[in-house]
Amino acid sequence: MATRPDDLKARLEDRADLLEATRLRYRTLKGVLESFFWKDRTRNHFELLREVAAAQPEVDATLAALRRRVEAEGWPRDAAPVRLMHEVERLREAVERAAERRLASASDDVPATLGERLLRLETEVLDAAPFLGGRVWAQAVELLPRNLPELRAACAAGEVFERVFKRPVTEGAPAFSDDEARELARALPLGAAALVALWERLERYDSRGRVKDFLQRRMRRAPTRVARSGPELLLHAAFWHDVARVRVRAVLEAELAPVVPRELELPALLSWRAALSEDPALRLSARSVFTEGRAGLVETAAALAALSRERPRGAWSEEVAWARLEQAAQRARTEEGPEAEALRDALRLFVMLRGQARTPARLFSPEHARPASGDVARNGDLVALVQAARHAALRQGG
Repeated sequence: MATRPDDLKARLEDRADLLEATRLRYRTLKGVLESFFWKDRTRNHFELLREVAAAQPEVDATLAALRRRVEAEGWPRDAAPVRLMHEVERLREAVERAAERRLASASDDVPATLGERLLRLETEVLDAAPFLGGRVWAQAVELLPRNLPELRAACAAGEVFERVFKRPVTEGAPAFSDDEARELARALPLGAAALVALWERLERYDSRGRVKDFLQRRMRRAPTRVARSGPELLLHAAFWHDVARVRVRAVLEAELAPVVPRELELPALLSWRAALSEDPALRLSARSVFTEGRAGLVETAAALAALSRERPRGAWSEEVAWARLEQAAQRARTEEGPEAEALRDALRLFVMLRGQARTPARLFSPEHARPASGDVARNGDLVALVQAARHAALRQGG
């Protein structure tokens, strides 16, 4: 027995909403692509074009499933869901024909799916239609639809940065928690890659560079209102990404002095820093951005800084801490350069201070490091310097 027409729409569940929205989008897009000044109108509807392209795989799957169900269950042709299905299919064919007709490369390499054709059409319209007049902000809005995947990624990263760094800074409190450090480690490369792609998009389609220059001059201004348009979202994301880079670098530089973290190392250092709270013996992986020697140099700086601060509360073994420092120095013993030499100077100063009877046991700060003299100065081996510092500290402590 066939299903009653009144019950058919209810059985479509959320697919009816998808098809209703698709029908409205198809109607608008069909009018845009079939109009005489279709390029100008397309430039004003890039967001719509991308919405249709993004939803197209789901729409095609829904139409195919619905058609099989209509045929299998014998739904009446005048039922509202069946009429909706037929209308969406007709509009889809009309949009596809219009897109094929407008594609400059229709006779050569036509993309296989409607979504790909619409994205190709966007590219060709941007390539073929030069900017006219001085409407820089309007041009930026055209070039940066709010539903660009890269813009969404930049905004997602920007939300993390704003949540972590917008709160007031309390003196003596950590800049961010371990959980936030892990979030920042994921968001920094995501945001950086997305912003690079967005700036490249602007550079590609604005040959004179007016839009990119205009936005880059404004990106260091703190956002004062809710971002709504594509350019505002880009400026918001770029500002907070810049804030996050500066703040994260400042924290890591203070903790790893005299080693200065590099830009590509920040995410890995954040992840390692957060993991150390759970496993203090965790080694810094050298598989990605670090060489073995560089990873050892960073570990040495971190271990030396930990020994130079006040004795931590709770269970803590200075002997174990010195053993970890020596292991890190073994890993970094072949590393050369200004940072390696600065670490040696820091160790030389440590030995000198610990060798003075009136110097408090834990009085040492890497930022006060300076070249030493005498036998200690002649010892340039990092491991030997660690062993000398360890001997001086434990002897005085005993």
